[in-house]
Amino acid sequence: MISLRFLALLCCVAAISCADYETEEHVLIFKETNFDQGIKDHKNVFVKFYSPWCGHCRAMAPDYAKAAKMLEEEGSDIKLAKVDATVESKLAEQHEIHGYPTLKFFRDGQPLEYKGGRTAEEMIRWLKKKTGPAAQTLSTVDEAKAFVDSAEVAIVGFFKDHSSEEAQQFMKAADAVDRHVFAITSDDAIYKELGANKDGVMLFKKFDEGKNTLDQEVTSENVQNFVQLNSLPLVVEFTHESAQNVFSGQIRQHNLLFISKKSADFKQLLDDFREAAKEFKHKVLFVTIDIDDEDHERILEFFGLKKEEAPAMRFIKLEGDMTRFKPETNSLKTDDIKAFVQGVLDGKIKQSLLSQDLPDDWDKHAVKVVVQKNFDEVVFDKTKDVLVEFYAPWCGHCKQLAPIYDELAEKYKDRKDILIVKMDATANELEHTKVGSYPTIRLYRKETNEAVQYNVHWFLPHVETLTSANAIFFSTSPVCVVCFV
Repeated sequence: MISLRFLALLCCVAAISCADYETEEHVLIFKETNFDQGIKDHKNVFVKFYSPWCGHCRAMAPDYAKAAKMLEEEGSDIKLAKVDATVESKLAEQHEIHGYPTLKFFRDGQPLEYKGGRTAEEMIRWLKKKTGPAAQTLSTVDEAKAFVDSAEVAIVGFFKDHSSEEAQQFMKAADAVDRHVFAITSDDAIYKELGANKDGVMLFKKFDEGKNTLDQEVTSENVQNFVQLNSLPLVVEFTHESAQNVFSGQIRQHNLLFISKKSADFKQLLDDFREAAKEFKHKVLFVTIDIDDEDHERILEFFGLKKEEAPAMRFIKLEGDMTRFKPETNSLKTDDIKAFVQGVLDGKIKQSLLSQDLPDDWDKHAVKVVVQKNFDEVVFDKTKDVLVEFYAPWCGHCKQLAPIYDELAEKYKDRKDILIVKMDATANELEHTKVGSYPTIRLYRKETNEAVQYNVHWFLPHVETLTSANAIFFSTSPVCVVCFV
């Protein structure tokens, strides 16, 4: 009897530990009640935290399901799962989910965030790399051909001795680079087939010149830099998938073409843009941005562009304060593009500063409005202490601050030596003043124009309870311009 009961207990435990999970299109559905068990039950689990109303989540759903099905049909031990983060809020908080979709790969229970592409093929390629060797070993010509043909970009290391220091450095680079596939070979026939006449590294790609050869010493750093520089097309289309490569790459100077893919002259404009790009390879990254994509509206806003102004070109330097440049003409012919880019590189073209038009009623309210064009005249008036709020229209903290800021302005509107102003820092730029976060508040003192930063981080948590009635304005504190007691 005891043994039967014990057997029954074991069966129950087995049933619990190997519990069936609800699935949808080959994707496991994880909830707070089964998440931890699901991670324990599966050695390799790729989890998508999503929201049903998220457009990006809906767009990637078919590819996510396709990847799950493909892996299942291969008999892979990699499982795909999903969590509705709007319902499973505790799981979302526990795993620090701040945006949708967020994808995390749990290998032996350890999470690794995924930032790669959204197609089934890209996800599978990344997952297989994370669960297998960093580089595939190629033994036959057929294997080599299939490997090179398997991806948009494929990197092959040619080493007669796989235990050599150079081969080990190559493998180290292969392990560090997530977005591309690597292989290694010592086979003479493969050397000949792929055009390698000595040991080294070659990158094969389905665009531009087709392949590149590393002409430096084979170190992990050199291989990674080589791959990063040569894995992007001469002209990159800006998408969610390419964004990471665009912004995290070595090339920190970008020439951007804002264009509608629906326009009749799209092909001609792109051809001229690509021809100009050849002259600046490895110096300037040429990028196209489709103005018809709603996700790009914020980028247009950042450059002060309206859709009806396209096609248009802008240049940006990502170092430091991210300076922007605008061509003097609207011509997008190859020679004019070259002249513009070279002019920026040579320092002959001044940076472009955004400015709104000055409203007719800019000084009719307690809080005055300044734009780039009148900032110096108003703010650097040495007869006044001038408090400036640099804000963004979409910023929640700025909206929260607005009524308090208005109250302060009302309180001091009759003072001739005090002025309270605001500026939309997303639509106006100043060569001498940079804003790193919103809202930023600075006091420019009369006589000296000394700028004193206001400690917004202290103030915002107290917005709900503070009013102008207990404000001591223009404290001498170096970190707190408006102190509340």
